[in-house]
Amino acid sequence: MGNCNSQPSADSQFRPETNTGGGPNHGINVLPADASAPRPPKPSTHHNLSSSSAAPNHHTAPSTTPPIGRVLGRPMEDVRSTYVFGRELGRGQFGVTYLVTHKETNQQFACKSIATRKLINRDDIEDVRREVQIMYHLTGHRNIVELKGAYEDRHSVNLIMELCAGGELFDRIIAKGHYSEREAANLCRQIVTVVHNCHSMGVMHRDLKPENFLLLSKDEDSPLKATDFGLSVFFKPGDIFKDLVGSAYYVAPEVLRRRYGHEADIWSAGVILYILLSGVPPFYGETEQSIFDSILRGNIDFASDPWPFVSNSAKDLVRKMLRHDPKDRLSAVEVLSEYFFSLSERTYELLKVLQVDSACLLLWLNLPIAMPDHPWIREDGDASDKPLDVAVLTRMKQFRAMNKLKKVALKVIAENLSEEEIIGLKEMFKSMDTDNGGTITFEELKAGLPKLGTKLSENEVRQLMEAADVDGNGAIDYIEFITATMHMNRMEREDHLYTAFQYFDKDNSGYITMEELEQALKKYNMGDEKTIKEIIAEVDTDRDGRINYDEFVAMMRKGNPELANNRRRKETVLSCLSILRETVILLRSGNFFC
Repeated sequence: MGNCNSQPSADSQFRPETNTGGGPNHGINVLPADASAPRPPKPSTHHNLSSSSAAPNHHTAPSTTPPIGRVLGRPMEDVRSTYVFGRELGRGQFGVTYLVTHKETNQQFACKSIATRKLINRDDIEDVRREVQIMYHLTGHRNIVELKGAYEDRHSVNLIMELCAGGELFDRIIAKGHYSEREAANLCRQIVTVVHNCHSMGVMHRDLKPENFLLLSKDEDSPLKATDFGLSVFFKPGDIFKDLVGSAYYVAPEVLRRRYGHEADIWSAGVILYILLSGVPPFYGETEQSIFDSILRGNIDFASDPWPFVSNSAKDLVRKMLRHDPKDRLSAVEVLSEYFFSLSERTYELLKVLQVDSACLLLWLNLPIAMPDHPWIREDGDASDKPLDVAVLTRMKQFRAMNKLKKVALKVIAENLSEEEIIGLKEMFKSMDTDNGGTITFEELKAGLPKLGTKLSENEVRQLMEAADVDGNGAIDYIEFITATMHMNRMEREDHLYTAFQYFDKDNSGYITMEELEQALKKYNMGDEKTIKEIIAEVDTDRDGRINYDEFVAMMRKGNPELANNRRRKETVLSCLSILRETVILLRSGNFFC
């Protein structure tokens, strides 16, 4: 959530089970009525969260007062009266991001639109409120995407953010074609500065990963911008959190043990640094569980290429950021040592009157608050400007793109299963789609599951809904329903894998050529030709320029790290799908009645 992405956002987050960990606010006063809170620049005069103190400059009309929005808690207003909506920029689990243009200034922004129908219970609403509060709270930092305003109407909450037109971090690195330790150090410095800024303001991000760092522009010196604060929380020193959130490769060991604090963000930043230097994650596995097991073991590989050619100083920083015990791990402030500011007497008196922490004020004013302390991360430090091995870029590109390839392949399987193979699931879909609208809504799912003999809480039904709703539109369409059920209980079957293989193998040659796979993937907007060919090269393990059946099966059975769901959701989905499987058997025997 909260992504100003210029690329589609991967649905890689696993949501918290409950709002645990000390509550959503912890006494940090960032509610709309707080006049002392920092105010972001506004392209409009009436869409800020604090608009209760600055009424719209409209002529008086004898119309009724707009209803109060249930999410933002203030009068509803139409974002389209201020902005013109353009093309879709990205789509995630909880909303769609659009390019929008301000009607008066013609300035372009990104608009994250969150459908209110997806906010089913109080926890969902609190999640969005907290995201908006945190983004306003952090506004003004050079390396954090700026929230310009928030609107709510009858259908959606719309977050207007600065447009990050430079794309994702990895895409920029790969596009340059060359890359050095010094460039990695510069990126790491910006990432750790974000962590330091967040922690100084009492915010823990909880989902730091390369996809959540975008470049503001295509300029060579464009700053990095941290995005997506949908899993972020306010915290106080000493707070302990227990909800399992994050993304598989980047999650800290203490998060897996369900007892963690803000130190987990440094671990995630350390994983990103490892990938920046080597092109692969430090903890890898074929399945989600094997990734977690690798993280808990904590063995870091510094022997394989390119690590023998990476400086000792860089490896030292990685080790210190990836220490297993969070008490021994470097903090952001230890990576970045504080500047000493000489505040004037007048400024000091102002701080005392306002009772504002000096570090917070400096953050709000966007002043530099830290300088690199570790010798490798300094601008004039030990980091070499010698290009890293080109293999690092190749690995990075393969790592970034492989998950997308598998998602497309899964959808292809679902779309091409025979009628006989999916008759049970088809009948089940029809029985739940009571209004014959072609989709299963949350209410239909909630009403339909008891007919299959299961009793789930509303929150468990919501979790199942989120797991199956791939495009994030608040409903499960037919292909999503088939994909979700097929993925869990059928993908391993040889006949389904062969069906998918035949779909790609257009000429029935027994091989998928680059041209055949490229043609199929482009249908799903997989990417540019160069990217597709590099992905295919990864699958083509025998390097004969084509993909045989064994190579295809190996790709499909390889673990997908992006589908890192919390344990409770997994148990819920597996339980429901077990019931679905049993129902299919009943359907085939003719003993099923709705």
